[in-house]
Amino acid sequence: MSTDRKPAAALGIDLGTSGVRAALLSENGTLVDIAAYPFPDAASARLPSTWWCGVKSSLAELASRNSFASLKGVAVDGTSGTVLAVDSGGMPVGEALMYNDPCPDRTIVERIGAQAPSDSPARGETSALARAIHLSRRSGVRTIMHQADWILMNLGLATPTSDENNALKTGYDLAAECWPNWLEACGMDIALLPVVKRAGSPLSRITAGGLALGLPRECRYFAGTTDGCASFLATGASNVGDGVTALGSTLVVKLACARPINAANYGIYSHRVLHFWLAGGASNSGGAVIRTFFDGEQLKAMTPKLQPDAPTGLAYYPLPGPGERFPINDSAYPPRLEPRPSDDLTFFQAILEGITTIEKSGYDRLAELGGPRVLSVRTVGGGAANPAWARMRENALGVPFLASRSAEASVGAASLVLAGKASWP
Repeated sequence: MSTDRKPAAALGIDLGTSGVRAALLSENGTLVDIAAYPFPDAASARLPSTWWCGVKSSLAELASRNSFASLKGVAVDGTSGTVLAVDSGGMPVGEALMYNDPCPDRTIVERIGAQAPSDSPARGETSALARAIHLSRRSGVRTIMHQADWILMNLGLATPTSDENNALKTGYDLAAECWPNWLEACGMDIALLPVVKRAGSPLSRITAGGLALGLPRECRYFAGTTDGCASFLATGASNVGDGVTALGSTLVVKLACARPINAANYGIYSHRVLHFWLAGGASNSGGAVIRTFFDGEQLKAMTPKLQPDAPTGLAYYPLPGPGERFPINDSAYPPRLEPRPSDDLTFFQAILEGITTIEKSGYDRLAELGGPRVLSVRTVGGGAANPAWARMRENALGVPFLASRSAEASVGAASLVLAGKASWP
């Protein structure tokens, strides 16, 4: 075992869409080490046994290079809305239903629509609550859990426990801090749902299950979060007015707020994370539009030739097809990608400018709905590597663009442990 590693104080485990990643952080937040376990294929990514295999593999890899002796805590994040049913022994009852799976029973979705508050994130076609209700009807089910909850239980946490962020789309009431009674009217037996704590709350000392995996006796389990919230925390954003833009296949903006913002018609809802509320929205625009016109080699060749200080003036609204959800809510909103210039470079720059305009409109929309004015922006996703685009965006938003501490959600999960330092033994 290497002896030149810095002491690790926090362990964060991320259950992502493509694999498991685990990060060790020092007490001052410096990354000590990271390990990854890619899921073999899309089918196995749906299996709780694969998730657990990935966690064990990642922990074994970290333990082979580092000592866990000084660990103070472990926290887990998982994909938001992924749920599974377990029996009295904690074993899964059938397959999990993933974050993007529609509920197999349409009548459950309709019943939630009739009973749930109009601004509840539990509503909609991909309702996590609907999936939970469907799973609860399987024979032998003792508890309905979220992905991160189940991993924490496998790490040895005795009582099935979730966090507010994962529980939100299952109907948890953040104001009352409880599972609301209207869930029963939707068909959900509240007795089957886990205890819920605020993200980052200390839960208990490590038990025999954690000791068997090499975690020290003085270490604690901490309530985790969703992969999206963990990714925000990983960047280092933490103050009201800090924004994080994800430039992936779609454009997602998230903003740290002093109070919650909920606007279901824009797909906006708020998570409580540490000392702030995290509100955000997702546009249908993004990298997927760019890839319909250009391949990777073309983009690589054109990017150095972009002229961020010489706008094209084409005023595009790049969408893959009709329909937008944020910052405009219109299911028939048309793409605007004409006129198309003969020069591909100009066309590419105009698309980037259009996405930039949508990004600014997104932050403006959050401010209109009661959020703060964005004061700084950090960027994650594939588009973060494009310096010319960053210049366009910085010019448009007029705020400092800051470097992200990390793009790893596992680092964000581990930061929850560091934030709970007052509870360390």
